[in-house]
Amino acid sequence: MTKNLTRRQWIAAAAALAGDACSPKRLELPRRAVAPQLQSFPLSAVRLEGTLGRRLDLCIRNRVFAQDPNKLIEPFRHRTEQTCWQTEFWGKWFLSAAAACEYAGDTDRGSRLDHSLRQLIATQSSDGYIGNYAPGSHLKGWDVWGRKYTLLGLLAAYDLNGDRAPLQAARRLADHLLREVGPDGDDIVTLGLYRGMASSSILQPIVRLYRATHDERYFQFAQYIVERWSSSKGPQLIEKANVPVAQRFPPPKKWWSWENGQKAYEMMSCYIGLLELYRETGWAPALDAARHTYESIRDTEINVAGSGSASECWYGGKALQTETRPRSMETCVSVTWMQFCTHLLAITGEAHFGDDIERTAYNALAGAMTPDGSSFAQYSPLEGVRSLGEQQCGLDLNCCVANGPRGMMLIPEVAVMLDAQGPAVVLYSSGQWNFVLPSGTPCSLLISTDYPRDAAAEIRVDPARPESFPLRLRVPQWSRATKIAVNGAPVAAAQPGTWAVMERLWKPGDRLRVTFDLRTEQLNIGNRYAMVRGPLALASDNRLAARAGNIEMTFPAGHDGAPLCDFASAGNTWDERSRFRTWIPT
Repeated sequence: MTKNLTRRQWIAAAAALAGDACSPKRLELPRRAVAPQLQSFPLSAVRLEGTLGRRLDLCIRNRVFAQDPNKLIEPFRHRTEQTCWQTEFWGKWFLSAAAACEYAGDTDRGSRLDHSLRQLIATQSSDGYIGNYAPGSHLKGWDVWGRKYTLLGLLAAYDLNGDRAPLQAARRLADHLLREVGPDGDDIVTLGLYRGMASSSILQPIVRLYRATHDERYFQFAQYIVERWSSSKGPQLIEKANVPVAQRFPPPKKWWSWENGQKAYEMMSCYIGLLELYRETGWAPALDAARHTYESIRDTEINVAGSGSASECWYGGKALQTETRPRSMETCVSVTWMQFCTHLLAITGEAHFGDDIERTAYNALAGAMTPDGSSFAQYSPLEGVRSLGEQQCGLDLNCCVANGPRGMMLIPEVAVMLDAQGPAVVLYSSGQWNFVLPSGTPCSLLISTDYPRDAAAEIRVDPARPESFPLRLRVPQWSRATKIAVNGAPVAAAQPGTWAVMERLWKPGDRLRVTFDLRTEQLNIGNRYAMVRGPLALASDNRLAARAGNIEMTFPAGHDGAPLCDFASAGNTWDERSRFRTWIPT
């Protein structure tokens, strides 16, 4: 964890990064590895139930396991592409499928996953390339972006079972890129779209590949990417970290172009890679830039449903969310915002990042998923009718259909996490978590709740034998008066936005009861208002007047006690029968 940099330190950091292609000065990062404050449970040790668990199970069964991976591999067998992004789909699917197999303990699906992996590796050419771009079109369009997702998928396969074949394939693919791009090759920030952010977001798997192999070449390439961000052609992700994300560059003449520096999904993807690099280096400007950018997005872009963007870009949307904008709230943005916040939560251990993850999960992400879990909306307006997006790249899905499951699979990774001494409850979902304390004592947590419909959660603590350890509970920022009792005895009041740390001698069967302040609150922008209840954004829906079904939660929360429902249920017939509205005229 680092303190915010002073102005003088910022100037020094900028000087260290200074330079254009004409400058011989290179960035030299420290090597002070930083251990995350929080770690995820192995997914095999987690079982979610309740609202989030039901949605997760539907997504796994009807989206992840229903996907035909052979269709996703087919583009890799042909080398004719020049512009499109077909090759992102296999990596996205494999990341969610690998997590789903571990979570569900599904060995049969695991065999199918392994078969898909072997098919993909079989497309690798003798020079190491895996992709579908024509030889004369390498590095154009979305080629490097697609390689990023292939690398992430291969590394996920290696992490899943330690198989060296996908790791070797990842190394050959990365080595091929290193021969094409770098100080002696093409400039990473001039490739593809959005000031090089799409291409240079490959930083994340490059750092992870370095972590797996300790090959110095990958570390040097990661340094090179960050160095090029600070060139005159780069996205200025370090230097402009204190500038609101929608104002870092002038509005582009052509929106879908290289000069557009406001593209939300790709920008956050780069910062996720930067946080991976921070873990290897302890380089303070990396964490500070990511933190400032997170604050900018939270304070100027994230709307009442926990997401943002219009036409897939930042636009100062928090203050403008009552206005109708085209292509609003891209699901890829929602998922990547959750991932960005999860990295910051793990690295810093600060509880407030859990509030952001929770709000997005219950609203923007859950609302984007079809009721049966089989698909995801590409865009999710705050009013109107929900609808699926276009099919992309000649395939039967789009980027958001592929990315939505990755957001859902993030939920069991963050619901309860582990610090160096014990568990930390982030999301209050019913479920069970099995783990081993630092002493070697097996322990489990069992959470029973109807949260967020209900204000209380019961947590049973079951160490195999009495043991002293701290149990951390995230106290939501919106809960002004959270009450906690252990075995019926009240404990000290908890401060919103922090951890309540319960350190004691825990005995098998000990119970905590957490009661939240789930009052309904009104937000106002101009002549419109929205209602929120804890982590839930509420909305009106055509069906509420007729008391029609398929609505999970309703509350008498509107003006004069008019019924409103949870945002995820609003519009979930995906047609005019459930036209909905989040911001209501006063």
